Amino acid sequence: MPEPLVQNSDKNQMDPIRSQPGFEQTESRVAILGHPIHAMSVAFPVALTFCTFGADALYWWTGDLFWARAAVWSAGTAFLFGLVAGASGTMELLMVPGIRVRAAAWTHFVLAVMLLAVLATNWGYRMTGYEAAVLPYGILLSGFSVLVVIVTGWHGGKLVFDYRLGTSKSN
Repeated sequence: MPEPLVQNSDKNQMDPIRSQPGFEQTESRVAILGHPIHAMSVAFPVALTFCTFGADALYWWTGDLFWARAAVWSAGTAFLFGLVAGASGTMELLMVPGIRVRAAAWTHFVLAVMLLAVLATNWGYRMTGYEAAVLPYGILLSGFSVLVVIVTGWHGGKLVFDYRLGTSKSN
């Protein structure tokens, strides 16, 4: 569904953002056979962020060292996959005029960079001793990461579902 036309009180003036060159160009340019790399890669850091929090909670509940070890691996992998998703998302943002012109895309970008910083902090904190790192700060960082990933993902989903950014127009 195309974006609704927003007009000022004067019916002859269009929304200044909509009148930008390339506003309608929103198709992904960083893709494999039409499938956007950012959309495909973002699922991994999101899932691993939840897994880190889950492993922390299970360590807290059971005291089993396995869960503390699983959390450090999950936190590190979430950060590394987040770098891949972030690189592809940044390329999309900079290369596609219809994405770059929208403020919502920049909001998603800033939140995603903040998420990467929190994921890196969570992983780095655990590198000095994964068992001792879980309680209390590791689980707090994991919980905060989950909250940030939810807000970031919601904004990213809004870009795709409301504005059709990064999708293929040919299908």
